[in-house]
Amino acid sequence: MTTYFQQESERLYYRKLTIEDISTWTEFFVDNDRIHFLGLDPTKPPKELATLWMNMQLERYAEGKRAMLAAIEKKSGAFIGQCGLLAREMEGKPEVEIAYSLKPKFWKQGYGTEMAQQMRKFGRENQLAPRFISIIHKENHDSMHVAEKNGMQVLFESKFMGMEVYVYGTKTP
Repeated sequence: MTTYFQQESERLYYRKLTIEDISTWTEFFVDNDRIHFLGLDPTKPPKELATLWMNMQLERYAEGKRAMLAAIEKKSGAFIGQCGLLAREMEGKPEVEIAYSLKPKFWKQGYGTEMAQQMRKFGRENQLAPRFISIIHKENHDSMHVAEKNGMQVLFESKFMGMEVYVYGTKTP
């Protein structure tokens, strides 16, 4: 049986994050002009942002919640990004978000779509929610494209972490 922490897709496998992943995740925050899409302060040093991000995921694990997973390229063993199914509340309702982030050198290679589709597949197979959403900054056109390739459409506009966002989603419950 596939567990949340032991998934795989065509080119990737997924595992639980560890504190040791901070050093490689720091790369995500170097020369990344999209950090503001995540509601983070781009003026903070990359190592500080990576530590903050990783601690947030490890806290979710400690609380027994689903958090982001490390996405590892099968061919090279490279840690290329993170993805996961996150509990959210939007417009006063509980939701499950399909979330993902890729290191910049792995953009535009189909990995975002592969990760998002795997998370949706796992969520559906395990009946985790009647629908899945992705919360996307209104200027993040690449993530909008990934959401559409994942069978989602804009459900509504909202504010999330102080940002104007589109909430993409699968079928309405």
